[in-house]
Amino acid sequence: MTKTLEWIEEPSRRTPVRRRTQVLVVGGGAAGVAAAVAAARSGADTVLVERHGALGGLATGGLIALFLTLDDGAGHRVVGGLCQEVTERLAARGAAFFPDQTQWGSDLESLLDVQRQWGLVWGSPPHRVRYSVAYDPEALRAVLAEMVVASGVNLLLHSWACEAIRDGERVRGVTFQSKAGRFAILADVVIDASGDGDVFASAGCAHDTETVLPWLWFRVGGVDVEKAQAGGAWCFRTVNDGQVLFPWGATERVIRKIDATDPDDLTFAQLECRRVVMEEFERLRHETPGFERAHLCEIARDLGITESRRLAGRYVLAREDMDRPLGDAIGLTGHWTKYGALYWLPYRSLLAREFDNLLAAGRCISVDHRTHHATKEIPACMVTGQAAGTAAALAVLGATTPCSLDVAALRGALSAQGVLLSPD
Repeated sequence: MTKTLEWIEEPSRRTPVRRRTQVLVVGGGAAGVAAAVAAARSGADTVLVERHGALGGLATGGLIALFLTLDDGAGHRVVGGLCQEVTERLAARGAAFFPDQTQWGSDLESLLDVQRQWGLVWGSPPHRVRYSVAYDPEALRAVLAEMVVASGVNLLLHSWACEAIRDGERVRGVTFQSKAGRFAILADVVIDASGDGDVFASAGCAHDTETVLPWLWFRVGGVDVEKAQAGGAWCFRTVNDGQVLFPWGATERVIRKIDATDPDDLTFAQLECRRVVMEEFERLRHETPGFERAHLCEIARDLGITESRRLAGRYVLAREDMDRPLGDAIGLTGHWTKYGALYWLPYRSLLAREFDNLLAAGRCISVDHRTHHATKEIPACMVTGQAAGTAAALAVLGATTPCSLDVAALRGALSAQGVLLSPD
């Protein structure tokens, strides 16, 4: 569709305020759920708003059903807190696979072969067993919903964020659109966990934008998994018998990168990626051993977009910060393709420069493009989400702002929640 510079004038409107709250979290993906649960458990009145009808974002609707990774690649756990709690809840349901702690850091080829079958080995050799997790996305949806409800979060689904409501150095709240029309939620602190930075972009915050290749992951059932993997099919085992997961959906055949904030580009990508997935599935059924009786279980609802807008916050975490401890770190993350790499995640990378009560969490935090490859992963997103939610609660309960918060107190609160501030 051709872009136009034509404009219309819309009449002014009176927007109803649906709710006032202390902490408003926009986006119900892994980061948003972590932020909302952490804020509510810390004692703040919390509202979580999600555009879809379920929680989890790419971790569920995108079928990116891998936690990569909870360790540093050298045998040390670096992610705890809510991500570890979620892993344990999934394991209790029989809905997760991960290596035993005694195997972390091992280079034994027989152990690595098992991890490869589940999609848990990445990067350049020499490889070692990592603490990464394969899980069932439907089980994760259920686990996240249980945690949100049990923590007392006020959840609102099927509501799409429109614009931040600005008031000097503060964001008063956010407007939303739903089937019932437009409404506003006002809050003392706002957390942008939208993934695409929709709130901070609408508020006019400085940010960077990247174009990316789109993809759709998909799941196939009725598969002779042993035969399929022995025959070289690039698919991963799942916790469901006879079912495999295909990452990226033949991305190399999608013809161009897209701007994931442009609806024209998103429409092209959705149609093209779905076409490619269907084409690939038919090829598998007719040409690949093990898929003779296969059926298509599910194509991801959400495009596998892991980068679009990134906040240019009070600190931009860069590649040069790898392996460098930072005094305001609110958690750690390894790098899913680099063994032994470690980032201390600074609180300043969650803070917008322009407003004193606006935080970012998840893949849109303030990092450079190269560092983003580590911080975009689900465990890291949950770390920054938990930190943002805890900071928001401490700020409102302490009658201060997130940018004026005592970082030592925040780090102490996170440590008490099981967040790791140094390798375990």
